[in-house]
Amino acid sequence: MRTLFLLIWLFLSPGDSLSILCWNVENFFDWRNDSTTVSDGEFSAGGERRWSWKRFQAKANAFAKALLWVEQETGRPPDIIGLEEVENAFVLRQLLQKTALRKLDYKYVHFDSPDRRGIDVALLYRSSRLELLDSKPCHLYARDTVMTTRDILLCVFQRDSTVFAVLVNHHPSKYGGVAESEPRRRIAVERLRFLADSLAALGIDRIVAGGDFNDTPDNPVFRLLEPALLPKHLGLQRRGLGTIKYDGKWDLIDHFYVSPALAPYSGMRILRIPFLLARDTAHSGEKPLRTYTGPRHVGGVSDHLPILLEVGLSIENNLYL
Repeated sequence: MRTLFLLIWLFLSPGDSLSILCWNVENFFDWRNDSTTVSDGEFSAGGERRWSWKRFQAKANAFAKALLWVEQETGRPPDIIGLEEVENAFVLRQLLQKTALRKLDYKYVHFDSPDRRGIDVALLYRSSRLELLDSKPCHLYARDTVMTTRDILLCVFQRDSTVFAVLVNHHPSKYGGVAESEPRRRIAVERLRFLADSLAALGIDRIVAGGDFNDTPDNPVFRLLEPALLPKHLGLQRRGLGTIKYDGKWDLIDHFYVSPALAPYSGMRILRIPFLLARDTAHSGEKPLRTYTGPRHVGGVSDHLPILLEVGLSIENNLYL
């Protein structure tokens, strides 16, 4: 898979391709207690975590440093960044205005979701390379009732004469038990398939779906996405690679899926950014450097590693109706 990724990178110029990064940034709250959610109180200056402006800014700067590492590694910063576990638009403005990212041309897309913890999905994009045509939050429904979880964020972009869609996901977790929570994740997968089919019916046949799916690719539920969306991470899983580490084992729960029109022209990798890793003292090797280990602040960004997709876009016209 890495060989495919490198070949795609070599044969497509920056004008012909896009790089899309997805990253669960683990409880990226601001330091103010300005809502009624339990997590917001916990992640505030007076809360249990003692989440201060100084700690927030350190995390924001580490996030920006990671994107600059990607730019150095690949030759340019990501064109699109899908984010999971962001509290609000204020966090995004701080990232784009108060860190090294202020020198770049990112804009953000964000909607408040009905998630009971107060965390949302969001998207950053380079406005010099992409035109945002449309964006909306897509709720999940159980028996016609909006679920108290993250929406799927839909953004439609145009580059030159090509229109394409990006869907940012953060599916329900396994909190409460695997079997008990399985129906919630199935609803999220079914909703994603519905959105992909709806986009295709509108003439948008270039679709990328990415994010934290809170399950490994071997769950049969993901077959519901085919053939509308095809996985780009299976080779990574066969090699035993993952984005989170639990009890000494790497699991791949952050995925990319693409529409058939993009499948031959895309490749995925997991970004093992050195300063985002720490030595795993309980097991062997390394693990993601989290912001907190239990109650102790250790200054990392996330318990997830980011994933990156390089995708080629043809110059053929498609329609957005």
